Amino acid sequence: MASPGPKRFFPPLLAIRDLPPVDAVVISHDHYDHLDYATIVALKDRTPLFVCPLGVGAHLERWGVPAAKIIELDWWDSRAFGDLSLWAVPARHASGRMLFLDDGAKMWAGYAFVGVSHRVYYSGDTGLFPALRTIGERLGPFDLTMIEIGQYDQAWPDWHLGAEQAIEAHRRVRGSVMLPVHWGLFALASHGWTEPIERALVAGRGAGAVVITPRPGQSVEPTVERPQERWWPRLPWRTATEYPIVADHGG
Repeated sequence: MASPGPKRFFPPLLAIRDLPPVDAVVISHDHYDHLDYATIVALKDRTPLFVCPLGVGAHLERWGVPAAKIIELDWWDSRAFGDLSLWAVPARHASGRMLFLDDGAKMWAGYAFVGVSHRVYYSGDTGLFPALRTIGERLGPFDLTMIEIGQYDQAWPDWHLGAEQAIEAHRRVRGSVMLPVHWGLFALASHGWTEPIERALVAGRGAGAVVITPRPGQSVEPTVERPQERWWPRLPWRTATEYPIVADHGG
């Protein structure tokens, strides 16, 4: 019998039991596709720390993660892990696991990983908004950005970026190389599987941005290796002209 919930485009590439040692699990917000109960339960005895936005730790404690293992961060809070500083940064999104009961009651965030030699930005789920420039000014420039490009719709243009606005977000945070994320795993919107990456490549070329497309599970050093392999199938997709995504509050 098929499992409930959204369809996966492909199965997990690595079993949790086969993971190498994990220093910390970093969580962007509590929507189901970013915070999975079974995954947290499987990781809670294998991971020394869980980092999450304010309020999200309550879910983890309820699922058996000891409070001493949970670090909650507000926007612009940071925590040092040796020579690495992890910063929670603003995002334009929402939270909630129970419709109409806890919607927006907990925080959501992106993250900046600031090391001695390199800096990486992860958008979390976000729409386009002015504070992306502030992130770039305060914590950039970034050697690599991991920015969500998929699961968008014209009915909610401020919740997710869409491919073209993801390229703009990459520019605003002062990114060098962009790794598109949040498009190849779950079908959560009406667009096809490959539409976001096809549009991101077109928009990246138009903006002169470096967009890499490693295969899922492939290790890559983005300051040296910049794979642009088309590993996904060729499927019909709508262009930005045919189906534009434009934030109402992009600034």
